[in-house]
Amino acid sequence: MKFSKFYFLFLTLSPVLLLSAEPSAFGAGDLTSSNPYGLTKNEKVLLETEKKLKTVSNKSKSQASQLDSLRERIDGLQSIIESLSRKSQSNKINLQNIQHSTDISFTNIDEYQKRLSLSIQENKQAIQEMKALSLQLSKSLDAISTDYVTKADYNALVKNVNSFKTLVAKEMKRGARTQSKKSFIKSAVLYNRAKVNYNKKRYTNAISDYEALIKRNYKPAYSHYMIGEMYFKRKNYENAISYFKKSSSLYSKASYMPNLMLHTAIAMSKTGDKQHAKAFFNAIVQKYPNSKEARAAKRYLDI
Repeated sequence: MKFSKFYFLFLTLSPVLLLSAEPSAFGAGDLTSSNPYGLTKNEKVLLETEKKLKTVSNKSKSQASQLDSLRERIDGLQSIIESLSRKSQSNKINLQNIQHSTDISFTNIDEYQKRLSLSIQENKQAIQEMKALSLQLSKSLDAISTDYVTKADYNALVKNVNSFKTLVAKEMKRGARTQSKKSFIKSAVLYNRAKVNYNKKRYTNAISDYEALIKRNYKPAYSHYMIGEMYFKRKNYENAISYFKKSSSLYSKASYMPNLMLHTAIAMSKTGDKQHAKAFFNAIVQKYPNSKEARAAKRYLDI
C-alpha cells in the first residue's frame, strides 16, 4: 500500500528531518509576520510603536484629503455667492435705468419692476442659503483642523520612534558588554542554577538562564530542549516545537530524544497538525519500541 511505503520511508529518516517537516509551526519572533508571536519585551514595544506610527500616518492622509475636499467645496460656494451678488446688483442697475427711461410705458415698468423684485427676493434667499451652507462647512473644517495631525507632529513622532530604536540598540549593546565583562567560568554555575529553577518550576528564571547558556554556546542542544519543555508545560506549543527542532538539529542522538519527539508530536496535535503528529507517534514506536514514550505514543494513536 502507498500508505505503508510512506511510513517506511518516513521512519527511516532521522529525527532532524522529521522535525524539519513541520515548517508551519516555526517563525517565533518574526516581526515581519502578519501575526507575530514569541516576541521579546523590546520587540513588542517596537511592534506597537510601529503600529501607532502607521495609524497616525493613515489618519494624517485621511484628514488632509478631507480638508482639501472641504476647501474645494467652500471655494465653489463662494464663487456661486459672488455670482449671485453680481446678478442682484445688475438687476438693481437695470431697474434704475428703466425708471429713468422715457421710452417705456409705466405699465411695462410696473410689470418689469414686479418681476425684478421677485427675482431679487429669490436671489437674496439663495444667497442666505449659500451663506448658511458655507458656515456649516467652515465649522466642519474647523473641527477637522482641531484634530489634524500636522506634518511637524508626524515628523516628531517618527523622530521619537527612531530615538527609541537607537536607545534599545544601545541598551542591548550595553547589556552584551556587561555580560562579556562577567567571568565566563560561571557557565557551569549558571547551568546548575537553571536546573534548580526548572525543578522548582520557576520557568521564567530558568528560561532566562538557558537562553544565556545558548548565547555562550554552553550545552546549546540541551538548553534548547529544556526551553522547549518549559514552553510545552506552559502550553505555548508553537514555541515549544521551535526549540525542539533546534535542539534536534544540534544533537539528534541525545538521550532525551524520545521525550523530545513525543512532546513534539503532542504539540503538533494541539496546534491542529494531526497528520504530522501521527507520523511522529509512529516514528517513536518504531525507533524506541521499548520506551515509555513509545507506550504513550501508542495510546495517542489508539485515540
